[in-house]
Amino acid sequence: MNGSLTEVEQKRRLLETFTFCLWRAYLRTVYARCLGVWGVLGNITQAQEVTVSKQYATRGVIFIHSVTPAVQPHVEWAASSVLGYQLHFDWARQPALPSMNRGEAQWTGDVGTGAVLASALGGWEHLRFEITEECTPVSEGGRWSCTPSLGIFYAQTDRLGNVVVPENRIRAALEQSQGDPAELRRLMDVALGQAWDDELEVFRYAGAGAPVRLLHRVG
Repeated sequence: MNGSLTEVEQKRRLLETFTFCLWRAYLRTVYARCLGVWGVLGNITQAQEVTVSKQYATRGVIFIHSVTPAVQPHVEWAASSVLGYQLHFDWARQPALPSMNRGEAQWTGDVGTGAVLASALGGWEHLRFEITEECTPVSEGGRWSCTPSLGIFYAQTDRLGNVVVPENRIRAALEQSQGDPAELRRLMDVALGQAWDDELEVFRYAGAGAPVRLLHRVG
């Protein structure tokens, strides 16, 4: 009797083990299929993100007005690191400073890239530059100007590249000037970045044989 019970018990346990193996195999199949679906959904999400990124991409120009030849490769490396692709500049001698060179390059990237580029290039000795970023349906245009003595100045720009001074900045200048035309002019010069214009104006024109893309004085 005990032997028969032991045989029955063994068969029952064998059946339970077989059933468990089948159930585990089924779960693994379902899990694998779920992973496949999640992977497809993940690819779709990534594709949507890339589409949105491209939809709101912008472009601009980096104008290097003066840089030492030794620093040129570092400028290209810094800009390329921000953009995520190799950026090549058209370098030429800077007539205003014979020991310096000038260069420019067009860039394409996400909205806000201009600010990141300016931050990456700002503060280098003897490096003068301007960076533009065009308007998009979701962002304003911008221009970043930098000199070793003044640092970086940012100005909002319209679709034509003109500097836009916000209304509250103008109202503040009118109030602070208290009717003094000279003080009003000074405050507006500050808002327009006139000091940067004054220092960079001589560097803005390409030398003979260099590509010409002018940035005109504001105002």
